[in-house]
Amino acid sequence: MPDTHKRVGVLISGRGSNMVSLAEAAQAPGYPAEIALVISNIPDVAGLDRARSFGIATATIDHRPFGRDREAFERAVDELLRVNQIDLVVLAGFMRILTPWFVKRWEGRMINIHPSLLPLFKGTHTHRQALEAGASEHGCSVHFVVPELDAGPVILQAKVPVLPGDDEETLSQRVLVEEHKLYPAALADVASGRARLAGDVVIRA
Repeated sequence: MPDTHKRVGVLISGRGSNMVSLAEAAQAPGYPAEIALVISNIPDVAGLDRARSFGIATATIDHRPFGRDREAFERAVDELLRVNQIDLVVLAGFMRILTPWFVKRWEGRMINIHPSLLPLFKGTHTHRQALEAGASEHGCSVHFVVPELDAGPVILQAKVPVLPGDDEETLSQRVLVEEHKLYPAALADVASGRARLAGDVVIRA
């Protein structure tokens, strides 16, 4: 079994509610990961304050000065992750599409949570997509990040029913409750080596 205590860097762009669920989980004795760094691409978001309240180191790398050079922005993020000896990268409401360069750099060591039962409803407005499709169930998925958007192998999923009278807000709130439980469980699986990426599939130990 691999080393079971990993240093995790979390990338955010907003309130960081999933980051908080990870930080809370990481306080438990025996949890196999430490939330060591939170980076935002937008200054002064609420998630940075929330991270600091846990004693987590924070940083902002504003993407705007880099203009259209997404890779230059990502190189700055990558350098900060490496200086802080980060083992795993977690995307938690990070509203940037990553280049293949960055994804390959962290292949098998970067995960994301997506508010749908992948491969259904990729991209944005997933709750609206589910309602418009007449889905009877919806949910969230944690997956390894690959160059194609929302296409990485799924580590864990959680389902919720779509109820009569649901709108985007009620459905999103029900899914968010599950996200806050699912993400810590999936990170624990990856950090402990119980789940790892092998080609285009997840191997479980």
